Amino acid sequence: MSSRSTRPPTRTAQGVFPTDETPDSHRAGPLPDRRDPRLAPRRVSSAPARPPTRTAQGLFRTGETPDSHRAGALPDPAGALSDLAAPLLDLFGCAESLSNSPNIPNRGDRRRASCAGTIVPPPPTPTPFAAPRPASMLRVANMARTLFGTDGIRGMANEGAMTPEIAFKIGAGITYQLRQRVKHPPRVIIGKDTRVSGYLLETALAAGVCTWGGRVMLSGPMPTPAIAHLTTSMRADAGIVLSASHNPFADNGIKIFGGDGFKLPDDAEAQLERLIEDGALEKGRPTGKDVGRAERLDDARGRYVAFVKQTFPRDLTLEGLKVVVDAANGAAYRVAPAVFAELGATVIPIGVEPDGYNINEECGAVHPECCARAVREHRADLGIALDGDADRVIVVDSEGKEVDGDVVMALCATRMLREGTLRKGTLVSTVMSNLGLERAIESAGGRMVRTAVGDRYVVEEMRKNDYNFGGEQSGHMIFLDHASTGDGLVAALQLLAMVLREQHPLADLASKVMTRVPQILVNAKLPARRPLEEMPATLKAIRSAEVELGKSGRVVVRWSGTEPKLRVMIEGEDETRIEQLANDIADEAKRELASA
Repeated sequence: MSSRSTRPPTRTAQGVFPTDETPDSHRAGPLPDRRDPRLAPRRVSSAPARPPTRTAQGLFRTGETPDSHRAGALPDPAGALSDLAAPLLDLFGCAESLSNSPNIPNRGDRRRASCAGTIVPPPPTPTPFAAPRPASMLRVANMARTLFGTDGIRGMANEGAMTPEIAFKIGAGITYQLRQRVKHPPRVIIGKDTRVSGYLLETALAAGVCTWGGRVMLSGPMPTPAIAHLTTSMRADAGIVLSASHNPFADNGIKIFGGDGFKLPDDAEAQLERLIEDGALEKGRPTGKDVGRAERLDDARGRYVAFVKQTFPRDLTLEGLKVVVDAANGAAYRVAPAVFAELGATVIPIGVEPDGYNINEECGAVHPECCARAVREHRADLGIALDGDADRVIVVDSEGKEVDGDVVMALCATRMLREGTLRKGTLVSTVMSNLGLERAIESAGGRMVRTAVGDRYVVEEMRKNDYNFGGEQSGHMIFLDHASTGDGLVAALQLLAMVLREQHPLADLASKVMTRVPQILVNAKLPARRPLEEMPATLKAIRSAEVELGKSGRVVVRWSGTEPKLRVMIEGEDETRIEQLANDIADEAKRELASA
C-alpha cells in the first residue's frame, strides 16, 4: 500500500498564516501544532497574476485579475426549481448595477513588524428617543428565529448551529435562491477571520455553493467590511463571512451580505431558514459540467487596502504621526498596519501574530488596555484597537485613555453638523448609547434617532430615511457615504481626518465634546432564555426602576443576540443607585428563571 506524500505544513512567526499567503492557500497538509517549535518559518512567493479576462456575459471587467474570471455562465440545472425561494428574489440586491473597483498596483515590499512593537517605516423616521421605552419592546429580534441572531449565526464551532452540515446548507440555500434571480452561475465571495475552525466551515460553505452550481471566490482571512466591499466592487451576487467577531477563538459565525453589500434583513434570514428546513435543496441539483467550483481571490487584500485609503481626504496625510494599530490577532492583521503605513504614519503593530487560537486574546477592541499600554510605552499619538473581524474600533488617545464609540460619534457628528455634511442633521445610534451623546448632538443643533442594538438595525434606519452617519457605543461606525457596513479602519481614518482639521490633540477634543451620564451595564448569564414579556417579576423590577429614574435616566434590558446573557443597562445621575437597580433586575431575572 503506497502512501501519498503531502506538502509539509508551513508556519511563520505569525503562526498559521504565512506572511505572503495568498487567500486560502492553507490547503495542503494538516494544520500545524502551534506548540511545536520544530516548524520552521517559510515565505511563500507570490506568482504573477493571470492576465484579466472578460466573459461573454460581461460580468467581469477588464481591471479585475482573479483567475476565477475565466469561465462563462453555467446553464440552469435540469428541472424547474421550487417556488419556495420566490419571496427571496429581491433580497440580495442587484449586482449588475454596481461599479467595479480599479486596478490595484503592486505596493512593493514592506517590512513586517512583530507584536513586540517594531516600528514599520512609512512606506447612512422614528421619533427621536426621549422617554424610556418598555423593556418588552427592546428584546432582540432573533427570538422568532432558530439559526440567526442579531448579527448572523454565531456559536461554538462544530456544534449546535455552527457545524459543517449547517454551513453546507447555508451555502446551498443562498445559491439555490440566487439561481432564480441571475442568469449566470451565482458568484459568492467567502471570507473568514483567523480562527482555526475557519478551515472546517469555509470548506463546507464552499461545497454548499458549488452543489447548486455557484462559483466561489475564497479571499482567505479578511475583515468583514472587506467582504462587503468586494461583493459590490467585484459584482458578486452575495458575500459570506466566517467570523464570531469579538468572541473567543472556539466560537465562529456566519454573516451574509447581498449583492448590494448590505447585510440581509431579518425577514430574508427567516425565509432562508424556512427554505433550508423544507428540504427543497435535496432535489434538482446540477451535475456534470454544471456543478460549481471554488477558486482563490488572489488580490483581495490589495483591493481592500486601496478602497480604505481612498476614503481619507487627499489633502491630508498621516506623516509625522505615530499610531499603535492593534489587529486583535484577527482578520485585519495584514491590512490594518498597511493602511496606516501607506498613508504616511509610523505604525506600532500589535495583535498581528495569529495562530488560529489567539484571536481577541488579551488584545484588540475587547481589551483596549493592551493598546493603551503600547501607546504610553511608545509615546504614540493615538492607538487603534480593532475587534476580530475589524468591523468596529475603539480608539485610545495619547494619554492612554479609551475613546469609545459614543465619543467618536459625538466628535464626528458635531464636526459634520458644522460643515453641513450630516444628512438631515441626524445621527443614528442604538438604545445603548449614552444620554450624554444625545444631549451633545442636540446642543450642536442636530438630533439623534435610536434603534435596537446591532449595527444592521442602525444601517437599516439610515437607508430607510436617507441618513449618512450612525454607529454604536461598542465601536461600530457606519459612514454610509463610504461603506455599506461598520468598518473599523474607515471609521478610524474619518476620526483622524477630523482631528487633523481641528488641529487639536484627540485627548483635548474627546474631553470636551460630551458630558457622559453615569451608565451601568450588567451582563447576567442565566440558566435559560425566555422572552421578557413572559417574565412578569423581572418586568415589575424594570418598571419600578423606570418610575424611580423618571426623565433623568434610562433603563434598557435585552437578551444578547450573540451570547446567552441578559444585558441590563441603566443610566442616571447617581452611579451607586443605578448600579444597585441594575443588580436588582439581574437578580430578579435569575430567581424567576431558576424557579421555572
